[in-house]
Amino acid sequence: MNHVTAANTAAGATTGALTYIVRQDEKPYFLSSALTGGEPEVHFKTEQHTVAINNMRSIAADVDREGFEVMRSPSQVRNFYDVAEVDTAYNAEVVALLKQRFGASAVYIFDHTRRSDDGKGASNPDGARGPAVRVHCDYTDKSGPQRAKDAMGEAEYERVIAAGGRIVQVNVWRPIGNAPVQRAPLALATAASVPKADLIATDQRFPDRTGEIYQLAYGKTHQWYYAPLMQRDEVILIKGWDTVADGSVARYTPHGAFQLPNQDPTAPPRESIETRTFLVIDAA
Repeated sequence: MNHVTAANTAAGATTGALTYIVRQDEKPYFLSSALTGGEPEVHFKTEQHTVAINNMRSIAADVDREGFEVMRSPSQVRNFYDVAEVDTAYNAEVVALLKQRFGASAVYIFDHTRRSDDGKGASNPDGARGPAVRVHCDYTDKSGPQRAKDAMGEAEYERVIAAGGRIVQVNVWRPIGNAPVQRAPLALATAASVPKADLIATDQRFPDRTGEIYQLAYGKTHQWYYAPLMQRDEVILIKGWDTVADGSVARYTPHGAFQLPNQDPTAPPRESIETRTFLVIDAA
């Protein structure tokens, strides 16, 4: 049964068609944009389901409970397409934000991805990117710890774990256009509403390695949220993986872009930057 909460009728609630993977016998895979030079080349079937998408502002979402949260975070960055400015000024802002929010002792930033739904995609060093429309989680039981070791070094990873520390993967998603987001916003499912059986491990092939993400198969229990009319001075924090695996915190957060009902095609394109990080939280 589809769970309907009070948030379904809250101001800002909407509906949207989300793109899910179709379950298959063999392990699915796709060729990344870094390998194709354009759109990913997908080797599995997808299907769309129209679902209720609630207003995350109405529930004061928390990244450790729901797997995501929206917060105000003004930036002094002038041009998010300037790689040097992002790698210096913006990185410093992200590190400060996450240290304050999580009490992290260290923040490792390992990727920035810009996206636009203007039809051409946003410019990135490895090619143009449009919105990610297939609902997915960025890391899995297998790829989460491996990517952490890649980002922070295996010796540091093992040191933190041996000392009883916690390592958390968090994405920082920010609109970078000058107008509020009116097209292709991001939908996120609460981690607790998604059974593990609906997370389908999928190979993501790069020029020099093969990663693994979870594509999401449709399930009636999924509870979806978005932040209406996000501004440039707001971010969504998205939990991608966590060394805490006892069920006390969210661990994987499905997300993907969707079209708003009666979306205005003349509205400014949605432009965004997603920054991938690992946090070290020392033992108390």
